[in-house]
Amino acid sequence: MHRQYTNNSGSTEAEEFTQEELQEFAQAFKMFDKDGNGTMNIKELGVAMRTLGMNPTEEELQNMVNEYDVDGNGKIDFGEFCKMMKEMNKETDQELIRLAFKVFDKDGNGYITAQEFKHFMTTM
Repeated sequence: MHRQYTNNSGSTEAEEFTQEELQEFAQAFKMFDKDGNGTMNIKELGVAMRTLGMNPTEEELQNMVNEYDVDGNGKIDFGEFCKMMKEMNKETDQELIRLAFKVFDKDGNGYITAQEFKHFMTTM
């Protein structure tokens, strides 16, 4: 499902978000946009990231703003926040896949043998 949003720069971009994702992102954005101005500054972004279980440095936060701040105002608006969250979810999914692979790959050789797979399936 394609949704369109308008960011603070006035440009409209199409991104693929589900209705559920948009609702979750909107709730989170509203919660972290403490001053209610429609953008997150670095301090608000830091609170958001720490709430999500991360502990970014000031430099990492600035790098996030630099990467996702499309309009160059030094803040993250809702559209930019949606893109950032979507990317972070992709990274989290990839990490979960890597962790699951390590569970299967008992000897750590980078391959899952039939024996390793059988062991996993019989002990599940």
